[in-house]
Amino acid sequence: MQLLHEEMNSGLSKTTNHMADIKMFPTFVRSLPDGTEKGKYLALDLGGTNFRVLMVELNGKDVDIQSKTYLIPQRIMLGTGTQLFDHIADCICKFVNTHDIMGEKLPLGFTFSFPCKQEGLATARLSKWTKGFRCEGVVGEDLCILLHEALKRKGNIDVEVVAIINDAVGTLMSTAHSDRNCEIGLILGTGCNACYMENLEHVGLWDGEIRNPKQVIVNTEWGAFGDNGCLDFIRTEYDRELDTFSINPGKQILEKMISGMYMGEIVRLVLERLTMEGLLFSGVDRECELFVRGRFYTKYVSEIESDHDEFFRNTKQALDELGLEGYSSEDCKIVKYVCTLISARAAFLSAAGLATLINKINKPNMTIAVDGSLYRFHPRFHNLMCLKMKELVRPGLKFQLQLSHDGSGKGAALVAAVATRLRDSKEISVDC
Repeated sequence: MQLLHEEMNSGLSKTTNHMADIKMFPTFVRSLPDGTEKGKYLALDLGGTNFRVLMVELNGKDVDIQSKTYLIPQRIMLGTGTQLFDHIADCICKFVNTHDIMGEKLPLGFTFSFPCKQEGLATARLSKWTKGFRCEGVVGEDLCILLHEALKRKGNIDVEVVAIINDAVGTLMSTAHSDRNCEIGLILGTGCNACYMENLEHVGLWDGEIRNPKQVIVNTEWGAFGDNGCLDFIRTEYDRELDTFSINPGKQILEKMISGMYMGEIVRLVLERLTMEGLLFSGVDRECELFVRGRFYTKYVSEIESDHDEFFRNTKQALDELGLEGYSSEDCKIVKYVCTLISARAAFLSAAGLATLINKINKPNMTIAVDGSLYRFHPRFHNLMCLKMKELVRPGLKFQLQLSHDGSGKGAALVAAVATRLRDSKEISVDC
């Protein structure tokens, strides 16, 4: 926690940000929803192997969402930026046609869940790819321009991108729509990241207007914590091996110890080592899929930890899918134990990060909006985090973790709605 606090301060400072691993990007989102937002908005959500297009209709506290999910094929994830944005534009075109809104010019909020340097609410440049993406010609480019150019190539879609955010910001905004104490957004899914509302006086990177409200949501990008080696004292041989064989060695060190993209592989590496040393699955066929990198999915960890009796129904199903035969009840017990250790470590690291933010914000009552498949589907993650946070949060500060509902979709629409409301009422410039 002490290290994280120091690294975050380093990221917030103009003089040290260029050397900091945790970039603490100001998002230009300065106001939370107040419940008066109305109208139809489009939202895009790109943060992993799936891409969603949504139409969100807001009427005060009432929200109506229609959405469609499209797959991003591996060839596009590893192709060019033009291919990626053409695919996105194609999906938008299909959605707009299906929902018969081709003639309407709708404000659009874009959730783009990769590290970005924001230069305005609707201006963001990709800093680096994460989560298995490696599209050429996108790093350093303005994402809204790339999207507008792709839409222009389609020739017949008229949208106005009014906000680009990441999923952590969307998660915070979505929960803040109904809970005014929400100050932090946390993602625990394929990736791991957090954002929070910070006073402008602490944001050395801020070069926008200093007007009310004197606050801005900061996107920490804390998945990169440890890239400078400061977490080496808690990393294991399994963390190091996973990192060596990843597509981004030496990068996103904290994320690799927590997130759903990597948790299954850490479990697999431990099980592989125990098997090689003759402590697990005696007489196993070395051709089985336990020895294939990436084959032990993180969903297995959640399923295995949901076994609560000696029958190990979920554990056996996972082992069968890996082509393991002749395993014993003792083997199942060990597999479950390994899963519990690795998921508990991830939950405790997440809890330490949140406790650092809660202590930094120092408000008496706070809600943390959380989203992501790991938090949503793992049977113990929420409880493990709460127990550890109670140990680490400063006495007298109250908090609650709340599952955010469709932060990436609803949250993007809400940022677009707040930006439109503020612009229309001339309260402040478009940098909401």
